[in-house]
Amino acid sequence: MAFAAFATAEAQPQAPRRRSPIALFLLLPGIAYLLLFFLTPLVSLLLTSLQQPSEFGDIGVYEFAFNWQNYVTVIEAYWPHILRSFGYALAATVFALLFSYPLAYFIGVKARPWPLLQSLMLVLVIAPFFISFLLRTLAWKQILSDESFIITSLKALSLLAPDAHFAGTPFAVIFGLTYNFIPFMTLPLYTALERLDTRYLEAGSDLYANPFTVFRKVTIPLSMPGIVAGTLLTFIPSAGDYINASRDFLGGPDTQMMGNVIEANFLVLLNYPAAAALSIILMAVILVLVGVYVKRSGTEDLL
Repeated sequence: MAFAAFATAEAQPQAPRRRSPIALFLLLPGIAYLLLFFLTPLVSLLLTSLQQPSEFGDIGVYEFAFNWQNYVTVIEAYWPHILRSFGYALAATVFALLFSYPLAYFIGVKARPWPLLQSLMLVLVIAPFFISFLLRTLAWKQILSDESFIITSLKALSLLAPDAHFAGTPFAVIFGLTYNFIPFMTLPLYTALERLDTRYLEAGSDLYANPFTVFRKVTIPLSMPGIVAGTLLTFIPSAGDYINASRDFLGGPDTQMMGNVIEANFLVLLNYPAAAALSIILMAVILVLVGVYVKRSGTEDLL
């Protein structure tokens, strides 16, 4: 009888728990922060992208209107810069992955028996963060310039053509993006590979799989969260970068990206609607590409 009463009590639906107001109170600072520093600027940017010039024709003076033509105008005028931005970002992401994966694999897997070596190599990976992004890029501008010791030496040894130059070329911009964002690729890869159970690799070898098959069938799938996180942390800021492609650093007149166009429209031309429309387009395209990439890679839980 006692058991029947207990079973009846268990079968009865329980009343839903009331949410404590304390939890909502604790969430208020975070919600207020997002509304103030994320949603408000985003709405302001969207409204700015729809503005039209003032009827008085003053430079830099605009009035609110639903002028969707701004998006058509900037796409027609700057579509090469849009394609170039995502092309450079994709190339830099691929190169960063190719350079960072072996490095992260060595630190996270091969160097496990030597913790001191692991720590030293991690410090070397993180060390560039202690130097300004601008200074690092400016240093590479000096290294890749035609008058640098390295370039002149390579030309003297006939390893480069006499008229070869690197500064102001797509190579220099992609190289700068790759170099500056390698730590953002290496650290997530290291985090994933450091947790990799090497017994899976040994099991693959015991099943007569060659090292390449073990790497393709075991190592890469288990490190996929690190690959996805690293590529996102590299691709997203690379697509919006405006320092490496700037003429004052590694870029030239034919290497300008969306970030440079947005900067020019906002600070020089005072065309705020065009700059805002380009910013919205950049964010929208990145969101679509990231969503498709994460969906195809099977790591939707990262979103």
